[in-house]
Amino acid sequence: MSRTGQHPDPHEADGEQTASAAFAALLEDSAEELYDNAPCGYLSTLMDGVIAKINTTLLKWLGLQREAVVGRMRFTDLLTVGGKLYHETHFAPLLRMQGEINGIALEIKQTGGGRIPVLVSSVVKHSPAGEPLLIRTTVFDARDRRAYEEELLHRRKAAEEARKQAEADRARLQDALAVLQQSLLPDTLPPVPGVETAAYYHTAHPDRLGGDFYDVFPLDGKRFGFFLGDVCGKGPQAAAVTSLTRYTLRAAALYDPDPISALVTLNKVLHERYAGSGDARYCTAVFGILEPDTEPGHIAVRLASGGHPPVIVVRADGTADFLPTPGGLLVGVLPSARFATASTVLAPGDTLLLYTDGITEARTGDNRTALFGDEALLAFAAGHAGKPPPALIAALTGLLQTFGDGLDDDTALLALGAPAPDPQTRSSE
Repeated sequence: MSRTGQHPDPHEADGEQTASAAFAALLEDSAEELYDNAPCGYLSTLMDGVIAKINTTLLKWLGLQREAVVGRMRFTDLLTVGGKLYHETHFAPLLRMQGEINGIALEIKQTGGGRIPVLVSSVVKHSPAGEPLLIRTTVFDARDRRAYEEELLHRRKAAEEARKQAEADRARLQDALAVLQQSLLPDTLPPVPGVETAAYYHTAHPDRLGGDFYDVFPLDGKRFGFFLGDVCGKGPQAAAVTSLTRYTLRAAALYDPDPISALVTLNKVLHERYAGSGDARYCTAVFGILEPDTEPGHIAVRLASGGHPPVIVVRADGTADFLPTPGGLLVGVLPSARFATASTVLAPGDTLLLYTDGITEARTGDNRTALFGDEALLAFAAGHAGKPPPALIAALTGLLQTFGDGLDDDTALLALGAPAPDPQTRSSE
């Protein structure tokens, strides 16, 4: 095209003429040639299925000659056995009802015995009077699509097998961790004369070892030691510290049952073991001694705490209070640490409740933004005052279950109580 005020460019004009000539040559393709060599298969059949017309493309796919097909074969003769059944039961009835049908997946047979997956669409041609005259069918080669679908199916199957294997591996890991976790806790609490006991351990993450621990064990014929605590961190390292802590406290108490002395020994062991390793390990812990009080049916309790939440004393009269142990330091952080002490007497029906902070730090509310808290736990315990330790622990277990996914830390519970008098015994006195 010439610019205003300029003569036409001869090279530009030649280019336009060449393009026009090429386009005109394309338009010279006859409709018959376009039909016969189309990239898809075409055929027309009479209403009874006899093939009246078929293009070269489809004949090449089939490996057949035109004279062997036109007027001699029906459309169903091109299909596999399964395709024939589907054509008779679904394809043909739908085509008769609707007048057309689109994108049906079938397979056509090749002369050499091969098969080609295809997508078939058919439409019925009618006379001006509305009478059905013939069926025009288009056949698309679906080999690439079938290969893609098979590859997709293969990958989905592989992914499903990998998922099942991962689930099985995780289940085996959880079983192994559960056994290991249980080995860090006492199988059962020993019988303590004049004392009822109960404990519970909640694992927040079954595929991860926790660091909470507890134990009750005899010191001599009359006294029993008990402890409960929480090691920092999770996993195998925390489990190793838990094991070391349990055995250290047991051994220390047999040597010197004073609660302060037991925590001092544990502090020394943990600090010497981990302070210089570059991976400091510490814990919170409550260690105590149970022994019969001078008054029959009463239990004297002496305990020491190192950075642990205060224990709760639930009284038979319906009240509950914290047993304060302020100022106790974490066990294992410093070479020497100060630990807080406390003492109380459990009267018949009273219970001492020890717990780790998994329960008080459980997230509550619709948005899981509020913590359950110490005061709520105290109120809950007071609501179960007078109940024996097993009943209190059962109630707390039910409480933990209500937190759902808001409970994301392990929780250990230990209850020690002086049995309430048997009502029948009291009535007979």
